[in-house]
Amino acid sequence: MSDFDEEKQKRQLDELRRVEEEQLVAMLAETKYSLPYVDLYRIGIDNEALRAIPETDARSLKIGPFKLVGKNIYVALRSPSEELKTRVKEEVDRHGLVPVFYMASLGSIEKVWERYIELSLAENSRVGGLDISSEILRKTAESIQHIQDISQMVKKEMETNKAHKISRILEIILAGAIAIKASDVHIEPEKDRGRLRLRLDGVLQDVDFFGLDTYQLLNSRIKLISGMKLTAKNAQDGRFAISEGEEELSIRTSMIPGTYGESIVMRILDPKSIQVDLEDIGIESYLFDVIKEEISKPTGLILVTGPTGSGKTTTLYAFLRRIYSPEIKIITIEDPVEYRLRGITQTQKKEDDNYGFAEGLKSALRQDPDVIMVGEIRDGETAEMAVQSALTGHMVFSTLHTNNAAGAIPRLIDLHVNPKILVSALSLSIAQRLVRKLCPECKIEKPAKEREITLINLIISSMEAEGKDLKKYKIDKSKPFSFFYPVGCEKCNNTGYKGRMGIFEAVRTDEALEKIMPENPSEREIKNVAKLQGILSMRQDGIVKILNGITSIEEVAGVVDLGEE
Repeated sequence: MSDFDEEKQKRQLDELRRVEEEQLVAMLAETKYSLPYVDLYRIGIDNEALRAIPETDARSLKIGPFKLVGKNIYVALRSPSEELKTRVKEEVDRHGLVPVFYMASLGSIEKVWERYIELSLAENSRVGGLDISSEILRKTAESIQHIQDISQMVKKEMETNKAHKISRILEIILAGAIAIKASDVHIEPEKDRGRLRLRLDGVLQDVDFFGLDTYQLLNSRIKLISGMKLTAKNAQDGRFAISEGEEELSIRTSMIPGTYGESIVMRILDPKSIQVDLEDIGIESYLFDVIKEEISKPTGLILVTGPTGSGKTTTLYAFLRRIYSPEIKIITIEDPVEYRLRGITQTQKKEDDNYGFAEGLKSALRQDPDVIMVGEIRDGETAEMAVQSALTGHMVFSTLHTNNAAGAIPRLIDLHVNPKILVSALSLSIAQRLVRKLCPECKIEKPAKEREITLINLIISSMEAEGKDLKKYKIDKSKPFSFFYPVGCEKCNNTGYKGRMGIFEAVRTDEALEKIMPENPSEREIKNVAKLQGILSMRQDGIVKILNGITSIEEVAGVVDLGEE
């Protein structure tokens, strides 16, 4: 205990000496030199100012460049003689800059010199790669079980005076994000601090806050390893990889300028996240059998619809993994290729070379493919090519932005696809949304509220009217309805949820739909036909998952209009 007290007392004495030194320098700056005073312990150091004056010159002249605004570079001096001012003016004039002089203590200026070392380490990184050994990843993963653990480790590292601490902080952030299965890392500057957030199960959560100087060093390091321009202030995209044993894990980086600096987002493209079997994405049994049958056919067009971030790509990859065989050739055209699939030829569109989805589809057809996956149908040419490919002996998978499965047909017709041709090509259109799954460790069961019971009865009645067997979905009308609700515990980072799954609906091109499709049917007419196909609508699928305790009514209501007929 005495050692701890001595150390604490030493820190207090050092702080008193520092404060006294700062007070003396502040007084001299005002009374003797008529210069403004700056305490560099308390403000952020601008990396651009450090780059303007080399470290060797800063140390030899005993100066500390700390801010760059336009052509003005703010320089802290320990002994502001006229000779020194002249030498500094000559140095910065070569860069087209004008010095603005401040007075600071030697200890304060030494903080600037330390930042030179940190900046050098941040920028001395392999472009396109971050060497985090598998051992570091493993040890970090063992230390991090919850989002709070990342915060504690980052704070602990920030308290050290190691020159390489920025490297270690980035390692902790990325290794921690991977360990808790976060999809995105957000690093954002605010007025007087930096903010770190992680997206977990689709929802952003705060991890930590830190000084703007730490934000600036992280910004520089991420730019370097992502292959971005250090001095550019416009929006930039980059990419780097983390070596994880024999595998590489890709990180897609985006930066856009904001009021207080650049917002940084790192998307973690973990191959394991899309290695999901078709059985595990939440498709109910009858629709699962329909999908299995349709994707196994040699020809046809199968569409997955939904908004951005609804899991469409994961579903398409699950299709490809399900049907993959050495006996067939599968080609994808993506925007961009984010995940590598073994045994499959993956290509990506390049707008700069006028190589879009339509051009990629034309090229793919010359490769003797059996199956083609097109990342998205956005225009009439791609839509027409996809339909023609399905009619000429190929299985085509793609995505479309529509609100529901029935909307896929009117959307394709809007893109000038002939409905009489579409009827022969389209096999199945699927719509999906993602919902968080309740944490099995802490969820609690409560009786449903009166308003919720009315809603359940309405949806269950629609299922019965469509001839759906409630027992098959484990729904018992004779018992009072109850829902499960999120609570929050250590296992789920106090969110009440752990993992995500899809809720689905689909429209199959059967005889009834074939009869009306050439007449350019409305979305409502298509829905009426689909009701008799035995496939749950998204709101019905959502209610089934709510009543079975898999997710909450809040989650489903957040992505589907439960009141819609």
